[in-house]
Amino acid sequence: MNAKKEIYLVTGGAGFIGSHVVDRLIGLSHRVIIVDNLSTGKKEHINPRALFYYGDIRDRKNIAKWFENVDGVFHLAALARIQPSFEKPEEYVEVNVLGTKNILELAKKYKIKRVVYSASSSAYGHQIKLLRENMALSPQALSPYSSTKRIGEMLMRDMGSMTGGPETVCLRYFNVYGPRQTTTVDGPYATVVGIFLDQWKRKEPFSLVPFPGKSLGAQRRSFTHVNDVAEANLRAMDSPRAGSGEIINIGTKNSTSIKELAFLIGGKNYPLVKAPDRKNEVFETRADIRKAKKLLGWMPCVALKQGIEQLKKASA
Repeated sequence: MNAKKEIYLVTGGAGFIGSHVVDRLIGLSHRVIIVDNLSTGKKEHINPRALFYYGDIRDRKNIAKWFENVDGVFHLAALARIQPSFEKPEEYVEVNVLGTKNILELAKKYKIKRVVYSASSSAYGHQIKLLRENMALSPQALSPYSSTKRIGEMLMRDMGSMTGGPETVCLRYFNVYGPRQTTTVDGPYATVVGIFLDQWKRKEPFSLVPFPGKSLGAQRRSFTHVNDVAEANLRAMDSPRAGSGEIINIGTKNSTSIKELAFLIGGKNYPLVKAPDRKNEVFETRADIRKAKKLLGWMPCVALKQGIEQLKKASA
């Protein structure tokens, strides 16, 4: 990242991915301001060397003062998880759409150079192929969550540099896992890696969500370590090849089935049970990352086996 010491604002900086971005920035001696309402973020994840302010991105007036003298914004604050969005779509629109609009308006007002936006691979919907950023998408997303994240991408383009706003970059994350990930403590829709690790520690069977017409655990995912995602954020902030609202996949080109993941954590004889169905789940995600290589010089470095071994060791 740029060796010059800058001031960065990280929305959602107490969250899973946001806290790792903050740690990386602090490690490079940058000044960091965190804005988080702690709805999903956790106080114990807040880097003590960062300036933390409790705030909600829906409250434009209240958060405006923290944008002064900021060089760049990492916008990670959002309501995540697909399944809960079916129950409260209005709140997802308020946070993920109107909150993002507020961030862009303030970035323009305070002449902030660049905003890096956390988008989602859920934008692709049902597509059993290597997922490329320029492929055609269904007119209707599969969930309110996916819709709001797609609208966020549009706002990054429409309210970005082409209309006098900040430079913008959109990073579509694929199945992020790693330290500080959500677990069963955070509810039934936590990350699958976090759920399996909790069940492994308690010596409980792994609960696998079924997919219609497929064997249990057949779904495949592009698991991406949070350290690699944090690195992508830092590169997206600095890259001279990006800044015009580009959408960039941050994932892996290889996919792993949920059953393979279960065996990687527990071993091939570990017991499996069927979990409740989930609405509009996709069968496979697999990321084409050529654009990330070209524009950001980014590639994932942490192999899934290595990442899981590290998490198991930390959990033991």
